[in-house]
Amino acid sequence: MFRAARPDDFAQIIHLYRQLNPDDPVLDDGTDRTAFTQILGTPGLRLFVLDLDGFVVATTYLNVIPNLSRSASPYAVIENVVVEQSRRGTGLGRQIMAATLQAAWDAGCYKAMLMTGSRNPATHAFYRACGFSTDVKTAYLARPPR
Repeated sequence: MFRAARPDDFAQIIHLYRQLNPDDPVLDDGTDRTAFTQILGTPGLRLFVLDLDGFVVATTYLNVIPNLSRSASPYAVIENVVVEQSRRGTGLGRQIMAATLQAAWDAGCYKAMLMTGSRNPATHAFYRACGFSTDVKTAYLARPPR
């Protein structure tokens, strides 16, 4: 079942994020829980999950951003797309991406964007199969200086 994340999904979502970024430090000061609560309570930020028999097996994070151009239509940024490692290749990724994109269209977004740091050709093929194109815009990324 595709649904919005609930407060009791926190541990299962963090488990999936550890699969996405295994080198991220484990936070033990509660800042991750605080951010999770803030996401759940902020209009325009939508954390989605695929729930199979009470287990969160996939997640996406949809950010709907107000905009002044394009007839004041919002746009969407999708982040943190993760499917449980043992269930990859079973169609769950396409299922959650289709539902996430539909949520963006339902919110009136004129476009949805995402970036991936993956160099795996299968990841890029997956996003193309979900309807994303690499030939429309160029993404740039800046990080704060260390």
